[in-house]
Amino acid sequence: MTTDSTVLVLMGVSGSGKTTVARILATRMGWQLEEGDALHPRSNIERMRTGHPLTDADRKQWLERIAAWVEGRLETGQNGIITCSALKRSYREVISRRGSGVVFVFLAGAKTTIAQRLAVRHGHFMPPSLLDSQLADLEVPEPDEPTIRVDITGSPEAIAERIIDELGLD
Repeated sequence: MTTDSTVLVLMGVSGSGKTTVARILATRMGWQLEEGDALHPRSNIERMRTGHPLTDADRKQWLERIAAWVEGRLETGQNGIITCSALKRSYREVISRRGSGVVFVFLAGAKTTIAQRLAVRHGHFMPPSLLDSQLADLEVPEPDEPTIRVDITGSPEAIAERIIDELGLD
């Protein structure tokens, strides 16, 4: 087992740009990308699609799948990027239970900015009506968590560049 690998968890509420920015980062850095939404049980997708927010119990299996993916990368000494809302500290603790190798990249922005993005997004199971429930669940990462906060103002490319600069990865 090596400790030289890093997994970035792009986190934030729906509409903050996790997937778009993660794709840019993965391409620029040559790291494997996993879309965290793809790891949701079908029942979670259907629940959200019908406008019902997920509970902690609903998220349990999903978070375990996220953590397993993260651990798989770290155990094999490979870098990776995964998207996951990671709204609560307890969720982040599940994902980073190894204690090292994980950096949460908190994509933070104003509710109005995120709501505007959600209003024009098509083909996603998460309806804009669930933004308020996500914001209510969001526990902003504390200074003792392995997190960098990045404002979502600007283009996705500019956001990715800020992340790379902040992490000193380029």
